[in-house]
Amino acid sequence: MSIFEKYLSAWVALCMVVGVAAGKAFPHGVETLRGLEFGTQSHINIPIAVLIWLMIYPMMLKVDFGSVLRVGRQPKGLFVTLFVNWIVKPFSMAFFGWLFFKHLFLFVLGPDLANQYLAGVIILAAAPCTAMVFVWSYLMGGDPAYTLVQVAVNDLIMLVAFAPIVKLLVTGASGLVVPLVVLVYAVVLFIVIPLAAGALSRVVLVRRKGLAWFQERFLPTLHPVSIIALLATLVIIFAFQADNLTARFVHVVIIALAILVQVYFNSSLAYGLMRLMRVPYNVAAPGALIGASNFFELAVATAIALFGPSSGAALATVVGVLVEVPVMLSVCSVCNRTRDWFPSPPS
Repeated sequence: MSIFEKYLSAWVALCMVVGVAAGKAFPHGVETLRGLEFGTQSHINIPIAVLIWLMIYPMMLKVDFGSVLRVGRQPKGLFVTLFVNWIVKPFSMAFFGWLFFKHLFLFVLGPDLANQYLAGVIILAAAPCTAMVFVWSYLMGGDPAYTLVQVAVNDLIMLVAFAPIVKLLVTGASGLVVPLVVLVYAVVLFIVIPLAAGALSRVVLVRRKGLAWFQERFLPTLHPVSIIALLATLVIIFAFQADNLTARFVHVVIIALAILVQVYFNSSLAYGLMRLMRVPYNVAAPGALIGASNFFELAVATAIALFGPSSGAALATVVGVLVEVPVMLSVCSVCNRTRDWFPSPPS
């Protein structure tokens, strides 16, 4: 692993400190940056959109969609992954968010912010993790080829399922208006375009230069671009949310608790189902992490597009960024200690 991946929690914490400090020290500059949008009241922030695209494109280059043809090799593992990601996860997050924000802690949050936080965590849960899954799989000794299959199939489903699920759950659970056209615009901008560009670039470059050159020369060259874009995105997001993060610290803790319950519930469910179906460990462990982690880049961008960079929904997705890395590392640790629960992978 690179030094970035090895100390990811520290980098995220540093970005939070720098972003919040910048937001407090330079409020007018941050407000000017926040106002750079694609069109009037579009809520699509130009700097964040460019950075997210630079971050996602190198990630999409790693996804070999030809690997989808290998889904028959371990159908049970893929079935559990898709079941937890698309049938359980968005709805369970809607339930936990409804329970925490609109009932248990409503007296602290108030109805307006409770609805916005609920919308944010639903958006977060409806976007399965893409790039970081490869890091989690590496840490747990997962099958990299099969992890690629799981990620590729999830990305394809996300193209058509993300927008309708978000609209259904956010409108039903929080009562907030979610324009479908904005959701579709976010999917096209942050999934379809980088996914298509990555897939096309991969095919063209592999044919011209060969797979070895692509994996050993081209991808490592782009890797720093993705890292720098991620760190810069986090700094800007935390700067936009500086007032919320400092003035609503109790709210941040409540949001984090709801997300923690959701993460451990879904990872335990996926891991338990994998064990029940006697799926090999090197497939089961990455599947548990895919069922728990989130494509937070897409979630943050969508929340900003729908409700604005200073909204409660955007804050909820930012809290998802805060808790993601340490929680995922704790799940990795549990999986590594329970390898003997699963059958050995076939030779």
